[in-house]
Amino acid sequence: MSAARPPRPRHPPTTGPMVRFEKVLPRMTSAAHNDPVILLIHGAWHGSWCWELLAPELTALGWRVETVDLPSASADPDNTAGMYDDARVIREKLAGLDGPVTVLAHSYGGLPATEAAAPNVSRLIYLSAFQLEEGESLSGLSGGALPSGKTGTLPAHEDPGSHLYADVPDDVAQQAVDRLVLQSVKSFSEPLTTAAWKAVPAAYIVCEQDRAVDPGFQEQMAARSERSYRIAAGHSPFLSVPEELARLITTDADR
Repeated sequence: MSAARPPRPRHPPTTGPMVRFEKVLPRMTSAAHNDPVILLIHGAWHGSWCWELLAPELTALGWRVETVDLPSASADPDNTAGMYDDARVIREKLAGLDGPVTVLAHSYGGLPATEAAAPNVSRLIYLSAFQLEEGESLSGLSGGALPSGKTGTLPAHEDPGSHLYADVPDDVAQQAVDRLVLQSVKSFSEPLTTAAWKAVPAAYIVCEQDRAVDPGFQEQMAARSERSYRIAAGHSPFLSVPEELARLITTDADR
């Protein structure tokens, strides 16, 4: 997301356990986890390509990895797909998956993931993501820092490397910057009509070194989840510490 720091929800801060990994977790077995499925939801300006380093790490730990490309992120300057369109794509994807499914949403992706409630979703994991209430939108929460409306698109931050990928290796960060696309204004404007985290067990991963979404704001959103974790990483740990992130996701699934 952008560097704007919207007003914080009226929830007390929470401090999740500091996650430290000292050994490789055993591969999850189908007997214990029934071939667990995880659906990865990317954030604004990104695509499913952003999971290319995380996906093999999850696969090695026994996950079946699924992804989607949200239509609100597109190279088309006239794109008008909104958050509800993103939620529809997620629902359609979930409809084709046998449950139970874990959904991991990053940044903006938290909104359509929250909107796209589905009966086969067994848990939601918010990764530096917007875990909002019914009636809230990103533009409304930003206090005017983000535009609202039904038309128009926005590029990523003028310096996306330092905000989105500050702790990512330079070559990987540049490749990611080169693949960013435009994001529709409409996706920031449409408010949630439901909050799936009220019905589905949810966890939150706070990125402690995030320069895009204030870690303090993340902690307050994390108060809405049943569990919270902290990871010593910037906004995109799927590129900076994919192995550690995969282990953390698996640790939560084993709880």
